[in-house]
Amino acid sequence: MSSQSSPSSSSSPVPSFDPADPLGIDDLLDPEDLAVRDTMRQWAADRVLPHVAEWYEKGELPVIRELSRELGSIGALGMSLTGYGCAGATAVQYGLACLELEAADSGIRSLVSVQGSLAMYAIHRFGSEEQKQRWLPPMAAGEVIGCFGLTEPDHGSDPGSMRTHAKRDGTDWILNGRKMWITNGSVAGVAVVWAQTEDGIRGFLVPAGTPGFSAPEIKHKWSLRASVTSELVLDDVRLPADAVLPEATGLRGPLGCLSHARYGIVWGAMGAARSSFEAALDYAKSREQFGRPIGGFQLTQAKLADMAVELHKGILLAHHLGRRMDAGRLRPEQVSFGKLNNVREAIEICRTARTILGANGISLEYPVMRHATNLESVLTYEGTVEMHQLVLGKALTGFDAFR
Repeated sequence: MSSQSSPSSSSSPVPSFDPADPLGIDDLLDPEDLAVRDTMRQWAADRVLPHVAEWYEKGELPVIRELSRELGSIGALGMSLTGYGCAGATAVQYGLACLELEAADSGIRSLVSVQGSLAMYAIHRFGSEEQKQRWLPPMAAGEVIGCFGLTEPDHGSDPGSMRTHAKRDGTDWILNGRKMWITNGSVAGVAVVWAQTEDGIRGFLVPAGTPGFSAPEIKHKWSLRASVTSELVLDDVRLPADAVLPEATGLRGPLGCLSHARYGIVWGAMGAARSSFEAALDYAKSREQFGRPIGGFQLTQAKLADMAVELHKGILLAHHLGRRMDAGRLRPEQVSFGKLNNVREAIEICRTARTILGANGISLEYPVMRHATNLESVLTYEGTVEMHQLVLGKALTGFDAFR
C-alpha cells in the first residue's frame, strides 16, 4: 500500500488569505479582465465617488452628458457588442464593469446598462443596417444617450398588456401611449419604444424632438436619486416606416433585451454590496467601544463573516453566468437565478452593514444607506422578486403559475 506522495518542490506555495478576495476569484480572471476592472474602478473613483453623495442628496445627475461621453471614451457603452464603435468585450468583462460602476452608485450602472444592454442592444440585435449605422457609433461614444420604453403606468410585470399602440397611416406609423420609470428618458437623443400593433408588439426608434413626443422627468424619488428617470409621453407621434425595428416582433424582442440587462445587474448588485461591506469592515476596525475596536467582538465578526460569504458567493455566481454567456450557453432562467439571489443578498448585506455602523450608517458620509435605498429599485426593475421566483418555479415544476 503506497503512501500519498508529497507535493513536489516545484509546486506553487499556497497563497496567503486575502480578505478582499477570500475565495481567490481573481485567479479566474485574465490580464484583460483585470485591466477592464481596474479602468472602471479608477474612473469611478475619480469621477463619481467625490460627488455622488451630493448628487444623491440633491436628487440630480447634473453632469450626465459629460459622464456619458467619458464612459464612451473608456469603452463602457455597449461594451459587449461588436462593431459600430463598440468595444467587443466579453460578458465577464462587461460584468466586471457593472460591478465597479455600481460600487460607486447604482444610478451610474443604470446609465450604462440602459444605454448598452437595452437601447443599443435592441438596435444591434433587431435593427436594420441603416439604423445601426445611424445610431450605434454616436451612442457608443456617449454623444447620443438612449432610453428604453417598455414599462407603463399600469403595466410593469405584464408587458404583453401594454396600452401604447402604433397604427399605420399610409407608409407612416402613428404612436400613442405612455411609458413610466424610464432611465435616461429626458436626456435621451433616441428612445426605443415598444408598442402594440396589428402584427403584435413592435419596437420603434423615436428621436428626441419628434412632434408629440416628450419626456418629463420624474421627481421626488427616494431611490436612484443620482439618476435621470422620466415618463415618456406619445401623443400622435408620426414616424416613418424605417423607424420600426425590422427583426423584432412580439415579446421576444423586449424580453431578450431585458435578459441581457438583468445579467449586468447580477454583477452590479455585488458592487453595491462590496462597497457597503468594505465600509462596515473599515469601520469595525477603527470604531472603539468598551475599550477596543468593535471588530474584536464576536457578534460583529459573525456579521462580517456572513456578509463576506454571501458577497463572494454572489460574485462567483456572476462569474459563472458570465462564462456561460461567453460560451453561448446562458439561459434566461439562469439569469433569473442570479438576479433573484444577488440583489436580495446585496440588500441584506447593506442592512447588516448599517447595523455595524450604528447611527453613522444613515449618514451620507458613508455609502451604506445610499446603496440600500438604490437597491430597493434594483430589486423591482428588470423583474421583481416574485416574477423571478415564478420563472424559476415554472422551470423547476413545468407548471406556469403566471396566469
